[in-house]
Amino acid sequence: MDLKEEVKLMLASKSMTLTKLAEKMSELSGKKYSQSLLSHKLAKDSLRYTEMKLICKILGYRIYIDFEEIRLGC
Repeated sequence: MDLKEEVKLMLASKSMTLTKLAEKMSELSGKKYSQSLLSHKLAKDSLRYTEMKLICKILGYRIYIDFEEIRLGC
């Protein structure tokens, strides 16, 4: 699943629109976000990590990163 699909699922689970998310992001960050800007960032896969953290904060999710151990053998 790509980031766009994940954000859409997160929004649906909270019954929130992309427009409302953009408004909340603008309020919390002090930067101007619009529905079209977020839609473009999701479509182009250009969402920044800090923006994704903000989205998760607004929607009540946490980001979990799991680095699998890579072993090299002979």
